[in-house]
Amino acid sequence: MKTTEEITTAIKAIKPRGAWARARQTYALELLADVEGDFSHKKLLNGAPNWQAFSEGGCALIYDKDIAERVCCPSQLIIRRHGRLDPNPVENWIQCQTRCLKQAAALIARHA
Repeated sequence: MKTTEEITTAIKAIKPRGAWARARQTYALELLADVEGDFSHKKLLNGAPNWQAFSEGGCALIYDKDIAERVCCPSQLIIRRHGRLDPNPVENWIQCQTRCLKQAAALIARHA
């Protein structure tokens, strides 16, 4: 089992291509910054039962505009009016963030 420092170094070495990949990497690094010692999925969730509760509970970004700016490329950000419009027909911004957080946790697990 790798330490959080080793996982952080491995994730920082990734060269993300695209806004979503950069957002996933940023979320992963933020999650790891809050974990001390050895990595565990339970520590990443910070007491929340799942990623939806983590996101809705304010453990990550809380404003639609901030989430949109993190996960969208510039052209998509304009189309979505900087978070005033939902990201797609089936999700709101918190749900979109939840999906990205799940992928960030999977990225961490892959490098653990």
